[in-house]
Amino acid sequence: MAESFSLQNVLDTFKSSLSENKEIYIQYYIAGWKELVSFMNSLGTVFSFISKDAVNKIQILENLQAGESGSHYLTVQSMVKYELENELVDLTKRSSHPESGCRTLLRLHRALLWLELFLERLRTSTEESKTSVMCSDAYNESLAQHHAWIIRKATGVAFCALPGRDSFFQVMNAGSEQEVVALLGEALALISEVHQITEDLYAQNNLLELP
Repeated sequence: MAESFSLQNVLDTFKSSLSENKEIYIQYYIAGWKELVSFMNSLGTVFSFISKDAVNKIQILENLQAGESGSHYLTVQSMVKYELENELVDLTKRSSHPESGCRTLLRLHRALLWLELFLERLRTSTEESKTSVMCSDAYNESLAQHHAWIIRKATGVAFCALPGRDSFFQVMNAGSEQEVVALLGEALALISEVHQITEDLYAQNNLLELP
């Protein structure tokens, strides 16, 4: 994992994750997520409850890719097809496949929406904007609905400790504020596209509410 976060790397990995016919290569999706984990960790422990879970999910997907059925885990599309055809997904309750690729990726998918919404707010923010408010609003629009009350409560408290907007722009390692905003725009367009393709695929296969 990178020593310091680079927004350019996020852009590059998510760009690499999309094939010409808009399939998503899991290897690069994971690489993009590792960059986002690096981003969260570079801001201290505020996001650790999300970043630790993301690291755990990344490991599960890497294990599936390295396993004997690894060839089926090349793209998100091939994974969904393979797991559904072979009944490797717990569709109604967690029982025999608690760590299926489909379920694991869904958890990352939900967290990706939160990061996308938060970074978009950051991109369009002004000097007066409070990062804690931006982050909380993004969380309430995305991950909160999938979290138990106790986690939502703890999260609200954690976000209050977020550093200011300037710290976020510095962490991006992408030059001036204008350069960061421009690069964020490019990166978020790709993250949004990857998220939407995944969302549509999961919706078509009734996978958006996996237990």
